[in-house]
Amino acid sequence: MDQKGIQLLSVILILGLSALTEGAEPPAPCQCTVAPKNRVNCGPPGITAKQCGDKGCCFNSEVPGVPWCFIPLARKYKKVCPAEVKLRKNCGYPGIPARVCKARGCCFESRPPAVAWCFYPLLVEE
Repeated sequence: MDQKGIQLLSVILILGLSALTEGAEPPAPCQCTVAPKNRVNCGPPGITAKQCGDKGCCFNSEVPGVPWCFIPLARKYKKVCPAEVKLRKNCGYPGIPARVCKARGCCFESRPPAVAWCFYPLLVEE
């Protein structure tokens, strides 16, 4: 590959990576409870708390000698069976047995009539 092709690919890669971090959702406080020795750097030296937060990263300058702008812990989700009938999304077929439905990883509730009894759980952030 010639020099211009490599430069073009480099620019595209840089723009693509910067687009991934622009407007990133700020982490929840519980995601920033990373032990200082386990922090993974998320910004250059001298980055401000605002710049770090804008990248979707955590900022804590209390401990010297470790990254102050660091990658947050992954968000945790749990599966919840929706109580509201309107939130049910069908996961089975009419007459599906409860054991088959649950084997699919779905929720089963045989009431009320005329709605999906086997339905997908919702993912709720912990």
